[in-house]
Amino acid sequence: MGKMDVIPAIDLMKGQVVRLQQGDPDRATFYNALGNPIQIAELWKNEGARYLHIVDLDAAIGTGNNRSQIRMIIDMVKLPLEVGGGIRTVEDVRLFINLGVDRVILGTAAMEQPELLVSCLSECGSDKIAVALDYLGTNVMTRGWTKYTGYSVESALSRLVEVGVRTFILTCISRDGSLTGPDLETLARCARLKSINILAAGGVGSLEDLQRLKNIGVKGVVVGKALYEGRIRLSEVLSII
Repeated sequence: MGKMDVIPAIDLMKGQVVRLQQGDPDRATFYNALGNPIQIAELWKNEGARYLHIVDLDAAIGTGNNRSQIRMIIDMVKLPLEVGGGIRTVEDVRLFINLGVDRVILGTAAMEQPELLVSCLSECGSDKIAVALDYLGTNVMTRGWTKYTGYSVESALSRLVEVGVRTFILTCISRDGSLTGPDLETLARCARLKSINILAAGGVGSLEDLQRLKNIGVKGVVVGKALYEGRIRLSEVLSII
């Protein structure tokens, strides 16, 4: 069994770190007590994180952006990171790669603009592009979890693998922020597919959840609420996992 990365999530809104309950901007918890985004990124680095997952929620929902905070995290924290949220053009992708982002995450754009995805893959390479598939039941959703695509997780995966995507972030919407455990069934099916990397998100609430994910073979787990609410300690988890 290979190594599994545990990746802290830093979701940005109005220049601050937040968690949304099931993606609802009206149900945001702000974590200002832990500091500003740079301090929080430093906190996870000091706890042993080797990678960070950053989502610009304002860019995703069209209420502005947090690019200055992302730039400061890149400059000051010096950890590899993946960035997503509202990335809709080749120029957006290029901007982040040039800033030093390790991997750019496409979500809605990957499903709705296949030609954009192909351009990004051919310009940047498959190791620099990840696709986020957010699903409800078995349906992949886009546009901030509001629009059904008509694709199941597996059919979306096979379509995207064909054009050269190798890294996927799978988020189970119904479990996001719930701490009730990940959707092991879907993740196990997807993790069996050869030559792709699956990062799991949504529902992680305990060390046991992480152990189960490692057992089914996912390459990484994005953890948010469980870290911010102290359910799991990153340094402890990394020494065990």
